Amino acid sequence: MKILVIEDDNVLREAVVALLLEENYVVDEASTGDHGLYVAEQCIHDLLVLDIMLPEVNGLEIVRTLRAKGCPVPILLLTARDSVDDRVIGLDAGADDYLVKPFAIRELLARIKALMRRKGNLVTEGDLSYGGISLSSKVRDGFAGNQPFGLGSKEYDILEFLILNKEQILTRDQIFDRIWGYDSEAAISVVDLYIHYLRKKLAPYGFDMLIQTVRGAGFILREK
Repeated sequence: MKILVIEDDNVLREAVVALLLEENYVVDEASTGDHGLYVAEQCIHDLLVLDIMLPEVNGLEIVRTLRAKGCPVPILLLTARDSVDDRVIGLDAGADDYLVKPFAIRELLARIKALMRRKGNLVTEGDLSYGGISLSSKVRDGFAGNQPFGLGSKEYDILEFLILNKEQILTRDQIFDRIWGYDSEAAISVVDLYIHYLRKKLAPYGFDMLIQTVRGAGFILREK
């Protein structure tokens, strides 16, 4: 799962990023509000860990902007303000949860896992599936029943992203930024190439038609 941490305190941000990496999350980070908003607007993350007091654009503005654009990513706010009014303002802006600094590491991890469960984004072996396809995060492969597809790393990541966003259109830019990274020097055409590879792996089992091209928009995973 991919998490974006937006925090201007370098020591705290680096500690949170290191913790999440130890828990096997994929992590992007930003230290300013404008950079954090730019990255968050790509809507390629499964969760945002967001400080309120940020330079340039504050955390509440980021939340409001994302919600106004229809980005549904779960957001966990971090702040030193602990009054009821402050918590209400954050939640009313569109955040999903609120954690007051200083916080215990175990509580941060618990809040993150709870938010992902609530949004249906917590992936464990055998619990991510769609239309006859199942994914195993332990072996990083997809299955039709007990038959493995033999997916490469990028193919697995794309299929996981499609299933997490099943029946929703994902643009080429979203897939590219999620899988290769928004600062990658690869060409955007690599997305179409790997979609082609993925369909070939699914074709012997009749699942290639689940990945549909939406002309002028991108791709969608749906049964009809």
